[in-house]
Amino acid sequence: MARILIFGGHGKVALLLEPLLAAHGHTVTAVIRNPAHEADVAATGAQPLVADIESFDVAQLTNLISGNDVVVWSAGAGGGDPARTYAVDRDAAIRSMDAARAAGVDRYIMVSWIGSRADHGIAADASFFPYADAKWAADAHLAASDLDWTILAPGTLTLDAPTGRIELDPEGSGEVSRADVAAVIAAAIADDSTIGRTIRFGAGDEHIGHAIAG
Repeated sequence: MARILIFGGHGKVALLLEPLLAAHGHTVTAVIRNPAHEADVAATGAQPLVADIESFDVAQLTNLISGNDVVVWSAGAGGGDPARTYAVDRDAAIRSMDAARAAGVDRYIMVSWIGSRADHGIAADASFFPYADAKWAADAHLAASDLDWTILAPGTLTLDAPTGRIELDPEGSGEVSRADVAAVIAAAIADDSTIGRTIRFGAGDEHIGHAIAG
């Protein structure tokens, strides 16, 4: 069983992921910014840890990550403020990768989005551009690192019930339920064939475990 640290521990995907991991016997620590969310996280079987990752430097993040086996980045600024989007989705994410390396925690799972690539096609004056730009910068930094990384890139997230099935490289927006994204993260942690791969997916008909197997 692994010790797993989740950044963005009160996000909708993370709150669905935490009980899956706890049910498999993993020790799960969920990093959250707001102390008022501690009870929500504890109810999933994870241990809440309050920390402002936006302000933490690499040394502070190294101390936070040390002792774990897996880092899951599921944090985000949530849009709206371009400066904060870059501060969290790009800068804090990159610092966490450097910190994971410094801490000797090699396994790193990034929760990204299906369009994250150098040619994402989002216009520079579009409101979505800071997110697209920040996520690509973070993904590129991770892919260039020597961490045992996996980038998971779902399409448009929904609140639909879990199906346990996905499709890789779907056409269109790749809508997929947050519950199935959580299941994909859990499956990727358990499957070392996902190391060094970017996995783009949406809802589909293939069992998650089969779909992501390398």
